[in-house]
Amino acid sequence: MKGTAIYPGTFDPVTRGHIDICERALKMFDHVVIGVADSLAKEPFFDIKERTDMLETVFDHNDRIS
Repeated sequence: MKGTAIYPGTFDPVTRGHIDICERALKMFDHVVIGVADSLAKEPFFDIKERTDMLETVFDHNDRIS
């Protein structure tokens, strides 16, 4: 399948489950865009910059995930 998947979430923190979903999505889509949300209903442990940095580190090896 072609196209781009969008995966929104707070990712606080990034888990193996999040990683697994992204890797599975790449079997169906050409690209996965991760949207890091800031939820007013939650009190995050990490700020949005730290969560974004974690995701960039985890998926640094894969140019099909941004």
